[in-house]
Amino acid sequence: MSNSLFRTKQISKIIADAEAGAGSSHATSLSRVLSVRDLTFFGIAAIIGAGSFSSMGSAVASGGPGVIFLFIMCGIACGFTAMCYAEFASRIPVAGSAYTYAYASFGEMIAWIIGWALLMEYSIGNIYVAFAWSDYCTNLLESMGVGLPAYLTTNYKAAHAAFADNATGVTLEAWNNAPIVAGLRIIFDMPALIINILITWLVYRGVKESRNVSNVMVIIKLAVVLLVIVVGAFYIDPENWNPINDVGVKSFLPNGFAGVMAGVSAVFFAYIGFDAVSTMAEESKNPQRDLPRGMIYSLVICTVAYILLTLVLTGMAHYKQLDVGDPLAEVFKIKNIKWMEVFVSICAVAAMTSVMLVFQLGQPRIWMSMSRDGLLPRQFQKIHPKYKTPSFATIVTGLVVGVPILFTDEKFVLDFTSIGTLFAFVLVCGGVLLIPRKEKQAGKFHLPYINAKFIYPLIILGALISLYILYPVYFQSLFEFNLTSAESEAAKAGVMMPTPEKNQEALDVALTAKRTLNISTIIFWLTCLVLSILAFIKNLSLIPLMGLSTCLYLLTGMSASNWKWFFAWFGIGLLIYFLYGYRKSKLANGS
Repeated sequence: MSNSLFRTKQISKIIADAEAGAGSSHATSLSRVLSVRDLTFFGIAAIIGAGSFSSMGSAVASGGPGVIFLFIMCGIACGFTAMCYAEFASRIPVAGSAYTYAYASFGEMIAWIIGWALLMEYSIGNIYVAFAWSDYCTNLLESMGVGLPAYLTTNYKAAHAAFADNATGVTLEAWNNAPIVAGLRIIFDMPALIINILITWLVYRGVKESRNVSNVMVIIKLAVVLLVIVVGAFYIDPENWNPINDVGVKSFLPNGFAGVMAGVSAVFFAYIGFDAVSTMAEESKNPQRDLPRGMIYSLVICTVAYILLTLVLTGMAHYKQLDVGDPLAEVFKIKNIKWMEVFVSICAVAAMTSVMLVFQLGQPRIWMSMSRDGLLPRQFQKIHPKYKTPSFATIVTGLVVGVPILFTDEKFVLDFTSIGTLFAFVLVCGGVLLIPRKEKQAGKFHLPYINAKFIYPLIILGALISLYILYPVYFQSLFEFNLTSAESEAAKAGVMMPTPEKNQEALDVALTAKRTLNISTIIFWLTCLVLSILAFIKNLSLIPLMGLSTCLYLLTGMSASNWKWFFAWFGIGLLIYFLYGYRKSKLANGS
């Protein structure tokens, strides 16, 4: 049984099935209309959006000005990963992205798992973006004198929590003023729901229409990001780059490097833009040339933009003031620059619309590929005869995003997203190590082979020695699973209401975070040592090894709740696979 679980699909078979699927009774061919510029813009559309206009505030509040190191690390990790994606895209120019790549390298069960993880990432990530879009849209309407009832701009879970905790503000107002039908309070985020419906309709109509809308929005968002950087630069106070933390110490890293790493879950989900680009292989004019370029170009642009934005925001205001859902607008509100506050809010609506658009484009195409392989019902590979889009899968995607909007909240979905992106990236980098090297062909991307036999072990050894010299207690601290007195005081100092109950809650959270980080870091270093041995024995390629290592390191920044929900989702996915996909798979049936 184990052999059948990890049965791989030959690359030639994947391409042949995609071509055959296009001519089946359930499908017609997708429209090849996307150029390298369009693919680059789709990548920018997905990466710059919720990460910069919303969740960046949470990351900055955790890591302070030093969060630029997080974006640098993310850029490096994504640089290696983008090259691995590009290698797969040049070999397998079909829709499906990391799912398809895993099928060719790791085998069927791992391919299913990554497809299931991407379902979580795209769909749940889009729920978060829809909530963020609603916040900006609601604020914009209020600035124009148009106010919506609180119970139509608040999600039910947040309103109920406000009532249970005797909180104050808009969420409690929503609970108290909501109409009651059949004993149930009517509370839902109407703008989030409406934008999901509109995006689903646009994606259903066609990739060409989606491309045109996305390109316009990308130009708008790049313009506003540039304007924020230029205008904000005149209001930078260098003192804000050396803020006082909770224990009264000035530091560029007010919460230490652990605080920087804690921001991973808040921002990394945006980088699924690389995967979203690769799902559009069958709609690219020249996928083997243009997909790799689109991925790499969008990475460079977005990484530079994130670093500059972080420097400007943390220079304009104290990092704790940015822990809001709309940090780009908030920072100009703090500086009392009204015209920029309104302008950013307007552009944020367009920016996050393009994010939803790209996420909603990506998911149906993964489902389409899984359906071709027999892991999902045939209906998922149906292509609309007029619009040339995976119509049924697009509608289901809209429902998967829209229904949870009615009963979940922002914090839950944000905790549930970035880990799936990193997991996909790890498998793509690892998958490149498993496929044989190919001869260089003109017009196609070719991943440079650098023998890691000696280089990679030396990099790991050098990193360990440097840590020991620069931070002598580093390795000792990895095996300390209780809080030190300094850590306990820092946890208590960060509590808004210093009561014994709140202090104990803060201590419990800090203890769980420390233990999770320590265990993750120990596993990371053990994995690197194993990879060093394999690199020496098997002459592995350096670039995918570095991509694998950097993504694994970023995974150490995930919290215990991230892992809990990921493994729960992972378990549900395996159950569905064994109940349906394992038996229905085309490989299982010899086709």
